[in-house]
Amino acid sequence: MDKHITKTNELLLNLVVELKKTSTAKKAKIWKAIALELLKPTRKMREVNIDKINRVTKPNDIIVVPGKVLGKGNVDHNVTVAAFNFSESAKQKLKDNLSIHELMKKHPKGTGVKIIG
Repeated sequence: MDKHITKTNELLLNLVVELKKTSTAKKAKIWKAIALELLKPTRKMREVNIDKINRVTKPNDIIVVPGKVLGKGNVDHNVTVAAFNFSESAKQKLKDNLSIHELMKKHPKGTGVKIIG
């Protein structure tokens, strides 16, 4: 007996539609990959701590987390982070935090954007 559970968060569903449209219009595969990640079951949604972001990024990197950024750790260099959700402590620790929608508007072709998970 397989249960088919669908996402009910309207913000998430609208974001996925917008990501897919932008992916097709700008021929940027990264936005479609992020949309597919966001549609995964909640228990498989990515959660990334700030200390991991600090380890795997270089100064001035632009990254996207298709899930939630958590506040454990610190960042010792300038990095722009976009995610679907941020914990309160992560918002305070990150200077440049954006929603995925804002990042998509700033970089519609997805050049220079990296997915971390």
